Parts: sequence; structure tokens; C-alpha cells
Amino acid sequence: MIWSGVWEWILTSSRLLSNPSPAPTAGKATAIATTMHRQIGMDPATETLGRLRLMQLVSPALPVGAFTYSQGLEWAVAEGWVKDPPTLESWLCGLMEDGIGRLELPVLLRLYQAAIDSDEAKLREWAQRLYASRETRELRAEETNRARALTRLLIDLGVDQAAAWRQSIAQCQAAPFALAAAHWGISLKDCLLGYAWGWLENQVAAAIKLIPLGQTAGQRLLLELGTHLPDVMEKALDLPDEQIGAAAPALAIASSCHEVQYTRLFRS
Repeated sequence: MIWSGVWEWILTSSRLLSNPSPAPTAGKATAIATTMHRQIGMDPATETLGRLRLMQLVSPALPVGAFTYSQGLEWAVAEGWVKDPPTLESWLCGLMEDGIGRLELPVLLRLYQAAIDSDEAKLREWAQRLYASRETRELRAEETNRARALTRLLIDLGVDQAAAWRQSIAQCQAAPFALAAAHWGISLKDCLLGYAWGWLENQVAAAIKLIPLGQTAGQRLLLELGTHLPDVMEKALDLPDEQIGAAAPALAIASSCHEVQYTRLFRS
């Protein structure tokens, strides 16, 4: 069943390549310019406080259960796909370039814009699209579980619109993240970088337990992989609506196999 799904994906991709999407519109560049314009003139105290709130939002201490998921990494380690620092670096670089940089970050940008504009319908539309892009039951469960946990937390912390928009933002974890960033005055670029860093840190933390990887080796990998994040973010900023979508079939295979893996440290 897994391989039939892979071949279906390959055939679908071939049809898309032979029938390319229409030329991207200029709407996204305009939206980004509007968002950045609104943040010009932000006073230093507000900007500093926004960065402090970002640290809180991406902290491993945030009670949303991020540490309980490996996103297929556990099965990849069990199968020998990932077994040491070089193979882990290759795995995570691929996911940054073809996964989070082409799906989560550009969608997060649009969720952030919708939160700035107080446009719940647009936020719900993009949250649903991100959820629908998850190929496995495990990845979809992670989206909703972490989104609901963060939504409850934001309501308890008094974030504007979190309660009123509860049904809309509880569909994917990026939606309440975007709402919190907009509410706390976190800049767009800091929002994207913080989200990407939180994902990367969780993946390396999982690898430290699974490979196993030493703490120093893990920190060395974070230093190296972190240098790629600004470039990944800049590409996400320029990605038009028509080109949003991940291309990570190995992640889908690993995640679907992890759902039935005999022994697991991480949630499925």
C-alpha cells in the first residue's frame, strides 16, 4: 500500500510538470510589503518585548507536547536511513528545503497576515490547507493535538481572539502560533525564524535520544543547520500561492511506517 501511494505521487507529479501552473500573481509581494510596512516604526521597547515573547513561544518548556513527536524520524533511525550526524544533517536539510520551507513557512506567513488583518475566514482557509497537506494520520494528529494545546494556552494567557477563533486556529499548530505572534508584536521574519527553529530543535532533540547522538554533537548540528534557516525563510517569503506544497515522500513513508512500529519512544 505504501509503495502504491509513492507511485501515485510520482505519476501525479509528472502530470503537474507537464501541465505547469499559471504564472504567479503579484498579490503575495503586495501582502508582504503591507505587513512589513505596518511594522516600520515599531518602537524598540515593543520590538524587544516581542522577541522575548517569541522565546517563550518556541521554548521547549511550552506545554504543547512538541517533545513527544519525532515526525517519522524514529522509524528512519530504526531502518538505518538516519544513523549518525552526517545522515541526520542530510535528512534535516532535505526537510528544510523541500518541506518546511515550501509548506509550513509560506503558510505561516499567510496565517500571520490574516491575524494582522483580523481576517478569520482567510486564517481558517490556510489552516485547513496546511492540515490537508499532511500525508499520514500521525502527522495530522500531531497538527490538531498541538494546535488545541496551544489554543487552550493562549486563551488562558488572555490572547485576543484566541477564544473567539478557537475552532479556526485549532486545526494546525501554525495557526495559533501566528495569532500569538501578531498579538504579541513579534515581527514577521522573527515569527518565521522562530517557528523553523522550534521545529529544528525538536528534531535534533529527538535524534539525541534515538541515534543516540551526544549533546555536543547535537549542538554542533544546530549551529550548522541553523545557518540555513535565514535562506529558507527568504525563499518562503517569495513563494507564490500556486507553488506552496511540500515534496518529501521519504517523510510520508517514515511517518506511515512509524504508525505501526512495534516499539516506539515517540507518539504515533
